[in-house]
Amino acid sequence: MVARHLQDAGLATMLLDLLTEREEVGDARTGRYRFDIGLLAERLTGVIDWVMARPEQYPANLGLFGASTGAAAALAAAADRPDAVRAVVSRGGRPDLAEQALTRVVAPTLFLVGGADEAVLELNQQAAAGLGDRARLVVIPGATHLFPEPGALEQVADLARDWFDLHLDPSGPVLDEFPDRPR
Repeated sequence: MVARHLQDAGLATMLLDLLTEREEVGDARTGRYRFDIGLLAERLTGVIDWVMARPEQYPANLGLFGASTGAAAALAAAADRPDAVRAVVSRGGRPDLAEQALTRVVAPTLFLVGGADEAVLELNQQAAAGLGDRARLVVIPGATHLFPEPGALEQVADLARDWFDLHLDPSGPVLDEFPDRPR
């Protein structure tokens, strides 16, 4: 739904499964792979490199959107490719799993968290504080971790679109000019 919303706004998207089918089956039993942020980030970085090697097809103006542990992988990949990644959106993310990569993220980062997802909210508050002026934290009131509440995912999609519109346009305004949103 979020990807379709971004596409409707004129943004190109790629939806990625960072695990193989075999890994998905194993992960459903053990949870082993979804928390292997190094593996997920390495695969995402490979995709970034693949895109950047095709400048005639893809703009050198990339944004990453990740949810839960995928957000940690997006943050780690953004830290590893600061010249390629211009913006990051983390939805219900686990920035704590990005470990020391988080301190190397230079891309403007939007942390979107459900107000009823208290443990993840605290982790995102800490990460946003650590990134300082490069980050914004927006709390979706009443939303839980997967944002299944009516209208919650739509708010996520709108905020992600606005963030990417702002930061993926090289002539756009600076981070401090991001419109105020409920926090």
